[in-house]
Amino acid sequence: MDAMWLDKPVWMWALFMGIVVVLLVLDLGVLNKGDKEISAKRAMIIYSFYIAMALCFGGWIWSELGQEKAMLYFTGYVIEQSLSMDNLFVMALIFGYFAIPRAYQHRVLFWGILGVIVLRGIMIALGAALVAEFHWVLYLFSAFLIFSGFKMLKSDHGNMDIEHNPILKFLRKHVPVSNQLHGHDFFVKKVAGDGSGRMVTAITPLMVALILIEAADVIFAVDSVPAIFALTTDTYIIYTSNIFAILGLRTLYFALSAMMARFEYLKFALAAVLIFVGSKIFLNDFVFGGEKFPPVISLSVTFGLLAAGVIYSLWKTRKTA
Repeated sequence: MDAMWLDKPVWMWALFMGIVVVLLVLDLGVLNKGDKEISAKRAMIIYSFYIAMALCFGGWIWSELGQEKAMLYFTGYVIEQSLSMDNLFVMALIFGYFAIPRAYQHRVLFWGILGVIVLRGIMIALGAALVAEFHWVLYLFSAFLIFSGFKMLKSDHGNMDIEHNPILKFLRKHVPVSNQLHGHDFFVKKVAGDGSGRMVTAITPLMVALILIEAADVIFAVDSVPAIFALTTDTYIIYTSNIFAILGLRTLYFALSAMMARFEYLKFALAAVLIFVGSKIFLNDFVFGGEKFPPVISLSVTFGLLAAGVIYSLWKTRKTA
């Protein structure tokens, strides 16, 4: 009998993590070796490869676990990928604030992804433990998603004040920070600012940008993790769909960084997705008498809302292309 972990055979978890490791090694060691700027065309080709891998994995889930699980996986992937668009805007602001050259941005995002894989795993494991012990937590998740959806309608990332970010203030106050870049290094030796003449290890703007991006992902995960739990409580489906969506986030950034302003109206579609997903738990339990919302309908509605948001954004901003 297969050994089990989190309701799935250990070999299934090992297979997934093996794929992730291979993709990361391929990314850093082959596709993007060295410090060089990634063009939008190259980024889109690599991003298409990540999409193909995610689709193939979804097909494998279909064959192993059935159509319903596959539809939940695809829905979770689409939701996480779409909510990550907010992350892209924040990345652009952080890189712009610290004047990080595009040649070094991939290095920051690569190490950021490694941190995200661990942090998402912790958050999803905690969420699964809470839901397993207290079913009513799902209602809190759903209410929070609906609230987040309405709040997103009023959000404006363009006015995000990085200078007064509490994490940045803490780092500048308690950690030696270099004000200049030192190539692609995250740490550098410098003379202490206390007049003692001693050498200390300081973090560079590259490291500060990495820390802020990791913090931003944790904040955005507060939306995306409850969103996938509102769809399913299957930890394997939740984690795999999240990580596959995040793996392609770096290249998606380079593909879209030059045209992010053209997605100005996408936030309305994202808000609608959060409200829709958040309302599903209440509809399932109090309107449909415990009957599950068909996964294929969830995927169709989610994809339709996002497609409408993208098309409307591109149409409204066509004169600024």
